[in-house]
Amino acid sequence: MRRTAALLAAAPMLAGLTQIPAAPAAHAESKATGSRSVDVSITSLTPTAPKKSDTLTVSGTVTNDTKTTVSGARVGLRVGPTMNGRSAIDTAAHRSGYTEGLDGTAVDDKYAKKIGKLSAGASRDFSLSIPVDQLHLGEDGVYQLGVSLTGGTSSQPWPQVLGIERTFLPWQSGTARKKSQLTYLWPLISATHVTARTDNDEDRTPIFRDDRLAEELAPGGRLQQMVALGKNLPITWVIDPDLLATVDAMTKKYEVQNPSGKGTTAGRGQTVAKQWLDALQKAVNGKQMVALPFADPDLASLAHRGKNVTGTLSHLQGATELASTTVETILGVRPRTDFAWPVDGAIDSSIVDVATSGGAHNVIARSDSLRETGGLSYTPTAARQIGGGNTAVVADARLSTAFTGDMSKAENSTLAIQTFLAQSQMINLQAPDKQRSIVVAPQRTPTTSQAQAMAAALEGLSGQWTQPLSLGQAAKAKPDPSATQRVPSSRSYPRSLRARELPIEAFDRIQETQKTLDNFEPILTAKYRVVTPFGNAIRREMSTSWRSEAHNAAGFRHDVQTYLSGLTKKVRLVPKTDMTLSGRSATVPVTLQNNLVQGVELRLVLRSQQGNRLAISDPQLVHVEGGHSQSVKFGTTANANGPVWVSAQLYTPDGQPYGHEMLFEVNVTEITSTVILVIAGGVLLLVLAGVRIYVQRKRAAARSGEDGGDGEDAEMAHGQDDEDDSEAPEADRRDPAHALVPEQPSDPAADTGSQSAGPSGSGEKVER
Repeated sequence: MRRTAALLAAAPMLAGLTQIPAAPAAHAESKATGSRSVDVSITSLTPTAPKKSDTLTVSGTVTNDTKTTVSGARVGLRVGPTMNGRSAIDTAAHRSGYTEGLDGTAVDDKYAKKIGKLSAGASRDFSLSIPVDQLHLGEDGVYQLGVSLTGGTSSQPWPQVLGIERTFLPWQSGTARKKSQLTYLWPLISATHVTARTDNDEDRTPIFRDDRLAEELAPGGRLQQMVALGKNLPITWVIDPDLLATVDAMTKKYEVQNPSGKGTTAGRGQTVAKQWLDALQKAVNGKQMVALPFADPDLASLAHRGKNVTGTLSHLQGATELASTTVETILGVRPRTDFAWPVDGAIDSSIVDVATSGGAHNVIARSDSLRETGGLSYTPTAARQIGGGNTAVVADARLSTAFTGDMSKAENSTLAIQTFLAQSQMINLQAPDKQRSIVVAPQRTPTTSQAQAMAAALEGLSGQWTQPLSLGQAAKAKPDPSATQRVPSSRSYPRSLRARELPIEAFDRIQETQKTLDNFEPILTAKYRVVTPFGNAIRREMSTSWRSEAHNAAGFRHDVQTYLSGLTKKVRLVPKTDMTLSGRSATVPVTLQNNLVQGVELRLVLRSQQGNRLAISDPQLVHVEGGHSQSVKFGTTANANGPVWVSAQLYTPDGQPYGHEMLFEVNVTEITSTVILVIAGGVLLLVLAGVRIYVQRKRAAARSGEDGGDGEDAEMAHGQDDEDDSEAPEADRRDPAHALVPEQPSDPAADTGSQSAGPSGSGEKVER
């Protein structure tokens, strides 16, 4: 390699010595070295990995970026030397300007394109075709292929290279001795689109944050293209089950929040959602599918910050279990759920611990995170044993990041495709007798143009030096004993990635929401109407997709907590004003209002703050249907006069306090002195009346004895007595005890309806 470099470095000098008689030309070549006065772009190269019998076609555009006209312009091909390693490909891809010797020799002029004059600022398209056998390629390998524009300027009118664009031409004259086993992950992942809200109808119609997912599912959209392209490619599907659940919800009626945040409009993606699911079911048939935990939780954020908040990691296991159920229910396919995929494949020991705690025994890493330290001269097999029965599947960083740029420009996508093919062939050429397993893990959410470039690269492989392998098989491949197996420490985690993690405050809010949900769930009679949407919303709060949307992530968490808190407040005790109890025993009513759609069941406890003065009956279990109120009556026994504070508190069936305690004052009044005087006066009157009657009858009997039985007088006296008795007040002839007890008012209806649940009136009085 050193000798080759020395010869290449000496080549321009030797060329200059041999051209001494033609001084102007030598001067021109010198001036042209490193120049970029004319921009050359390659927009198409077919076939991407040609065979000897093929015709190579290269198309593109040349643009004169100078302020003078270029004369005698001609576009031609230049074939450079074979690349001697993967780093050499990187160097050539980033090198600018023309350097004689390094940029190879020009192909026969008959395959060049004559342009003539190229005015300042002008552009001209070109297309060059040449039989591959006329390129005179030698041994198998990656060749540098250049497209250059040669011409003269007004100040330097002699022919010179004024611009060049390089790409790579992988050349495999025959079948490789041992093909590399290539695993390409094809991700179906999107951002969070569903809120925790649902309509109050029986179908629980979901409410979406926006309707952008319909655009991704529509023909030509990102996700539609991912499915259409992936259908015929040798790939392993990697899917976020939340995307499936969201699209499935779109196949039915759904609502979309208005941008103002007030009100909703009907979603319009039902048709494209159904079409996409149908296409996906056909595309995944017979291929391996890996399901990430539901909503694709950010493993690095959980490991670095979330685990410091009690209970956070418990969400990961539930998300993994839900993933399998979701995929199998919607697609009818049983996915693999034992793979974890941290952001950009960056791992450290804490990330591995969190990933495996969620049920994943295989962690998808990347070679720029788990770097080689053993001095290997070739790219090792992806699988590594990292202890504890766990495997790191290390994706190749160069291949995985090949399509991360702006692939909407044909120039960029063409170069990316050729670079990908070149790097994959170079891996095979590093150790042609040693078969290895190579994994490619591209960006999580490829754009439409990126997906199209990825598909073109995979189609270009054509099995010449690779053969497909599923991710599950790649994880089982025999590890290279010399490959790095030591997981990096947390200090080596990239700062750029750490800066985009969810903050610890996010996990505090997530747990606050979870606690609210845990307290709300036990009182519900139709738990699924609340627990399912809010459980999924909490998982979505931890999604990897929030890394680039910190502000929106905070807003989403706030909306979830606010909405849930609002629902819990729909079940409450109606406030009471002060009460007066007259007598030793009475009934105290407390009203429970339920403005939810479903019924609730709680335990209501009434407590006296001074139990020695006012005793209250036992707690009661209360069931209230949705949209109704229920009046609950408690018996009381008073032992003394005066005010007593009473508290009412709701509890869940499992004994946890629900809502705030309600306090009200009860004023107890015993039998008063006035009432006693009235009763005593009534008794006295009865006694006096009895004495009078007795005296009258005694006198009448005495007169009757003196008169000797004057019958007429006796009869008259008897009649007088009867008349006096008949004139006694009607009240005196009733039961005296009954006369002192007022009528008991009728009890309120058991179910008063939500409209009658207003506060009790001031000075409410409850009779015995």
